[in-house]
Amino acid sequence: MEQELLIEDASLDPAERRLNQLGYKQELRREMTLLKIMAISFSTMTLFTGITPLIGPSYAYFGPAATVWGWVIVTFFTWFIGFAMAEICSSFPTTGSLYFWAAHLAGPRWGPLSSWYCAWLEAIGLIAAIGTQATQALQNIILLASGTAKGGGYLAPRGVFLAMYVGFTLVWAVLNTFALNVIALIDIVSMWWQVIGGGLIVILLPLVAPKTQSASFVFTKLETFPSITGIDNRAYGFILSLLVSQYSLYGYDSAAHLTEETKGADINGPIAILSSIGLVSVFGWAYILALTFSIQDFTYLFDPSNETAGKYVPAQILYDAFHGRYHSSIGAILLLIIIWGSFFFGGLSITTSAARVVYALSRDGGIPYSRVWRVVHPTRKVPANAVWLCSALCILLGLPILKVDVVFTAITSVCTIGWVGGYAVPIFARMVIPEAQFHRGRFHLGPASRVVCLVSFLWICYTVAVFLLPTVYPIELKTFNYAPVALGALLAAITLWWIVDARKWFKGPVRNIDDFQNHKV
Repeated sequence: MEQELLIEDASLDPAERRLNQLGYKQELRREMTLLKIMAISFSTMTLFTGITPLIGPSYAYFGPAATVWGWVIVTFFTWFIGFAMAEICSSFPTTGSLYFWAAHLAGPRWGPLSSWYCAWLEAIGLIAAIGTQATQALQNIILLASGTAKGGGYLAPRGVFLAMYVGFTLVWAVLNTFALNVIALIDIVSMWWQVIGGGLIVILLPLVAPKTQSASFVFTKLETFPSITGIDNRAYGFILSLLVSQYSLYGYDSAAHLTEETKGADINGPIAILSSIGLVSVFGWAYILALTFSIQDFTYLFDPSNETAGKYVPAQILYDAFHGRYHSSIGAILLLIIIWGSFFFGGLSITTSAARVVYALSRDGGIPYSRVWRVVHPTRKVPANAVWLCSALCILLGLPILKVDVVFTAITSVCTIGWVGGYAVPIFARMVIPEAQFHRGRFHLGPASRVVCLVSFLWICYTVAVFLLPTVYPIELKTFNYAPVALGALLAAITLWWIVDARKWFKGPVRNIDDFQNHKV
């Protein structure tokens, strides 16, 4: 009787009432507002994280116009995914998000298998994403500040690079162990850091640049550069030029990971997802335009003898602009610090999201020693053990950096495929589920739902496929895209575990409230 009252209590937050209907007690502290989860979602996507490291290769694949218009194309399809996920989030405001959605939407027969793959892909994608970019950005700041590659500047060796990688990961773990409101406050700072800092770069860079490129160069120049990439096929070059946008425009599901800690999550969660896409779409395109208009010498960007050793195109663009105008690199370094700050805040937010996914999976007995990882700190109300597990795994993933260059690239690709690929499972299930069995939340798409889900699913499949393609020719050991190998090994391990053991005990999300009523999923 007490549990029936818990489910039907009209005084409960609507999202908490829905959580009870789904079979879960409210265990985490529900104190986050719309602004806070918007900040965390926006910080996880980060304005600079995907664009900064990949815009150079994108230019080389098919010229600046492909990069500029590619962002618009990818943004268009990203909105479909965002609307599909927002509708599902409103129906299932739970910390497990994608994993939970997949289990319930796929039904009792396919739910366990669907949630198994979805949870592990998402968890590994998030864990791999934690430390992928902040270290690289800091390395370039140090390089320019110490004299540039041409002037004997300091380029961190492998051991130092790994030490920085580990150091950032530990800092993020410590911060995530404190009270959730501290993390939320930092993420609000992060949002304004990126909005104000991004605005500063977008406005200041073209003004400082000694010259700016013409509109025809920015919006119409399409050209392959086989001397850089080994690729001269225009269609293939165009496909690869979109990778920078596809890598940048995901992570908006982070708001869904925090719905059990958010007030009015069944409406605020969807709003946060869509708002994050909107903000990053606009600011991201403005950032790409600012960089492209400010290019001084296009071919020099890729010269191994330039100030950044030809490896970090945005840093070279900033350096050329400020050094060309003021004969000093201080301005470029300051703007790179803004970009690095975005990476730092993004790593912090991704740690938060990864821990929530691991917590949700362990709460349902989905990983070894689940009783340890599902523990919530009694006073701070955060899954501290899950935080440290994610951080430890992130560090282990980074260890091969000591010996192999391409491992880091493969980790980044697997991160994208795992994270974005995880979106496809619940979206496909929502597309095929009978409408009568779907519990509409306060945000829903009405009759447009199936069409939106179909477009979303097809675009996700395309995105996953292109991240498996070779990105440099000729294909050699040092240029081989190891993502197919890494992903294949990952899926094989997950599948083998399922066949041999997990299918016998893993049933997907496990209720911790007895449900006395029949509810639609």
